[in-house]
Amino acid sequence: MTLADAAMGGIRWRETPVYLAAQIGGAYLGVAIAHLMFSEPLFSASRHVRAGGAQFLAEVVATFGLLAVIWGVSRRRPTAVPMAVAAWITAAYWFTASTSFANPAVTLARAATDTFAGIRPADVPAFVAAQLMGAGAATALFRWLAPVHPENVVVPREEEP
Repeated sequence: MTLADAAMGGIRWRETPVYLAAQIGGAYLGVAIAHLMFSEPLFSASRHVRAGGAQFLAEVVATFGLLAVIWGVSRRRPTAVPMAVAAWITAAYWFTASTSFANPAVTLARAATDTFAGIRPADVPAFVAAQLMGAGAATALFRWLAPVHPENVVVPREEEP
């Protein structure tokens, strides 16, 4: 998650709003394109219920694990991060009760699709809260375990002047 990356010293805090806007916009664009490919309405509020303690815990685990994979793999083999993320998300889809949204932008966009992938808009706040908790726990753990991040995983950057 972008906020976690900023907290770890990856993305600069002042750049964070741009990343967040791009991620949310991209997520909604993805919904629109998928719906157009399958002759669905451009956007439709989901009626897929995803509520309860099991779903909440699953999102905490999915988000914590995603960040642990990113930060753990990036320290030894940064070029393997994309493959590791894909493997984690695929696995977490199957082993979590929530099907591993693990990202607030994805969660918001999935509320705009009334398909199996969707989430009822009323359930979005709890999912986002769980994702923030999972990200916070992963960030705290990795700031303690490995406080110096060797390079930015998202985008290489130059040193501040």
